[in-house]
Amino acid sequence: MFMVYRKFLRILEWYPPIPFYYGWFVLGLAGCATFAATGSSQVVLGGVQDFIIEDMGWSRSTLAFAATAGTWASGLITPIVGNLADRYGPRGLMPIGLLIAGIAFFLLSGIDSVTQYYVAYIMGRAISNPVLIGVVPRTVAVNFFRRRRNIVLAISSTIRPVSGAINIMLFSLVASYSGWRVAYRYLGILCVTLVLPLMWLLRRRPEDIGLLPDGADAVAQTTDSETSSMGNRSSLLEPEFSWTVKEAFKTRSLWCIVITSAIGTVASSSVGFGLKPYLLESGISQTQAAAVLSLGTVLALGNVIWGVLADRITPRKCLIVATAVAAIMDVFLITVDSLSSAYLFAVIWGLSSGSVGSLEHMMIAQYYGRDSYGSILGAFGPMQTMALGLGPGLGAVIRDVTGSYDMLYVSMAGLYLVGTVLILLSTPPARPFRSPVETTLINK
Repeated sequence: MFMVYRKFLRILEWYPPIPFYYGWFVLGLAGCATFAATGSSQVVLGGVQDFIIEDMGWSRSTLAFAATAGTWASGLITPIVGNLADRYGPRGLMPIGLLIAGIAFFLLSGIDSVTQYYVAYIMGRAISNPVLIGVVPRTVAVNFFRRRRNIVLAISSTIRPVSGAINIMLFSLVASYSGWRVAYRYLGILCVTLVLPLMWLLRRRPEDIGLLPDGADAVAQTTDSETSSMGNRSSLLEPEFSWTVKEAFKTRSLWCIVITSAIGTVASSSVGFGLKPYLLESGISQTQAAAVLSLGTVLALGNVIWGVLADRITPRKCLIVATAVAAIMDVFLITVDSLSSAYLFAVIWGLSSGSVGSLEHMMIAQYYGRDSYGSILGAFGPMQTMALGLGPGLGAVIRDVTGSYDMLYVSMAGLYLVGTVLILLSTPPARPFRSPVETTLINK
């Protein structure tokens, strides 16, 4: 029995001898999980809600508040997930998240009441948001990369909106021919299929396979460091200083970033969730509105460009520009009355608002390091997810009360401008003082 157990452990420790850095492979696996889980995201629900409403006879507010409740539920467990992400990494969390998301999708395919829909959707959304879409994938990027961290975080942040855009189109296609229930069933099959590959191939950190961030060999790096200390080699990249959660939350900069994240999330989620219905009211067809929504989401690919710029001019300066442009485009949306102006909005708004989240995470990684990165994200996760959940419901209520979306878009522009000011105040914090005893305890 002991021999069987040891053989099983060896199988779990095996990883494919790929010809490139394993961190890219892990990032790709995490991206597959994100793609599957994005079927429960707010933007996808916003893009496909008409199929469910037409079939079930429910109101838009019913689905909007389901999205709100699911997102708020995810916020309750985000601090726990963040701490677990630092301790166990994606391998211990993402397979479980996929299994739960798959079960939720299967349940959604068979619901026949509002209560059943709320139970299934909230369960899937609560788990998939921090485990498969938010905290854990970003922790993967920070743990496996350092020199290329901004670009990799940008890529990681891009996977979600791109996956959402693809899911909207695929879900709509399947729902048009076979029904929305079949579309949810396919998503469930995809989630369950990915469980075993991720359980086998994911790793917590590059050190688990004898590497360092960006692919450096751990043994070679140690030898090089010893050689460098004797003056025979130019200095290598210094070890990264990492803050504890307690230390980080004592800084003004983190609170400015956290508040900007929250208000930016309210703005983007409320605008994104109500965009398709607004365009339909403006005289744009169902198909064209779906294409505009998907285009704005896909243009979050601009995150990669922002990642390159962040390496050159810092994430902070990029975020100042992005929030200011997003504010301008929210006001411009009020004037949209044609397909061409809708596409113009989608392009610029997608490039600006879609980058806000990834730039914030770049700032946190740059300022506070990797050891407590997941815990820091998780600590302010409830505030962020509360904001994300507030967006769809807020948009629906303002639309119902005022009869239009104009007041909503003006208000969201104001929130983006507040974020611009806060990021101007978010200067790099000074390192905290640590006694030798504290340093020893933290590094254990």
